[in-house]
Amino acid sequence: MSTAVFEVTGLHCSSCAGKVSSAVNTVDGVTGVELDLATGRLSVTSGAPIDDSAIVAVVTEAGYQVAPA
Repeated sequence: MSTAVFEVTGLHCSSCAGKVSSAVNTVDGVTGVELDLATGRLSVTSGAPIDDSAIVAVVTEAGYQVAPA
């Protein structure tokens, strides 16, 4: 299992966090998503290597800024 950590900015409420989590869950291979609203720390787990660019793409498409931590 692999884990990747990202920093998400632009989160203002739990609805924002839910939108990001739902988007990340659509990426192939993702098995778990944890997002801390207070810090913007996004942890993604997968049974295979994580495609950082796919995570960045779906979070950006959801309307938030994101970068690998």
